[in-house]
Amino acid sequence: MITFLDDHFSQLNDFLLEKSFSKIFILTDENVHEYCLPVLLGNLDTDIAFEILEIEPGEEMKNVQTANQLWEILTEMQADRQALVINLGGGVITDMGGFVASTYKRGIRFINIPTTLLSMCDASIGGKTGIDLMHYKNMVGTFSFPEQIFVYPKFLETLPFKEVRSGFAEMLKHGLIADKIHWNELTQLPKPDSESVIPHIQTSMDIKQEVVNKDFQEKNIRKTLNFGHTIGHAVESLCLEQGNPVLHGEAVAAGMICETHLSYLEGLISEEESGIIIDALKKYYPYLDISDFSDDAVFALLFNDKKNTDRKINFSLLTSIGSCNFDYQCSEKMIRKALKFYREINTI
Repeated sequence: MITFLDDHFSQLNDFLLEKSFSKIFILTDENVHEYCLPVLLGNLDTDIAFEILEIEPGEEMKNVQTANQLWEILTEMQADRQALVINLGGGVITDMGGFVASTYKRGIRFINIPTTLLSMCDASIGGKTGIDLMHYKNMVGTFSFPEQIFVYPKFLETLPFKEVRSGFAEMLKHGLIADKIHWNELTQLPKPDSESVIPHIQTSMDIKQEVVNKDFQEKNIRKTLNFGHTIGHAVESLCLEQGNPVLHGEAVAAGMICETHLSYLEGLISEEESGIIIDALKKYYPYLDISDFSDDAVFALLFNDKKNTDRKINFSLLTSIGSCNFDYQCSEKMIRKALKFYREINTI
């Protein structure tokens, strides 16, 4: 399912040759159109007619209004059930494109060509598609596998450092929940730039794919992939609501610090081990000022988290570096302590 492309994209061209697609629709955004689309088009070798669908960049576009516009465009262009959607872009594009394709005419085929580290190591893998509802992350979506994921690591060279660093958070998460060796290798890197992280992408993708293969619809072990995301998504949503969006990986890094401390407060890991994890995260990620976010505002989002059952907040918490529990329920008191810890961490 995951294929690394050569410089001529021959694997993609072979795939298109083998399949019977009536038409191709390439979904991308303005940034990718400028930096990555020319590379794809310059190596695309197919007689199948194609159209370019372009949206504005940013998480703000991942909503039902954009999805509706794309459904309308597909309809106007007479896309049939033998059409193919190629999602060329970061997490917003692969989430959105997968959702649009999996729901249009009850589902047409799509492939992902991730252009960011976040999308390569996380969003493009696993068959989760979705859009945001109001300020709730990925509240509406489907489980639908892409036909194939094609990875071209050189696309990372087009990204600013902070975008690569954002995706690096998901790689660190994979190490924390499932592979201590991967975590140790990543935390030896002085700086998570494209050159440094490329040799580790395959391992990170394999970790996520293995978890997904065991539990596609997130009934059990796949929930561990949500480590750092329960509080991280709340922080990301509040920043978006205030009109001051932060990168997904930055919010997840903050969430991982909070949830690592929560793991310690719950007696699941030692203070020493939690300190090692938090120090590493602090080394790579800037502090996010959440002093304007009240606990009540955070809890309003936490209580609406998709993983909850019966109004109880379910966390995935660490039991050691490389091991994680899921469906762990914490008291509000402990969650508030974790939030307080993060607010004060910049003064420690």
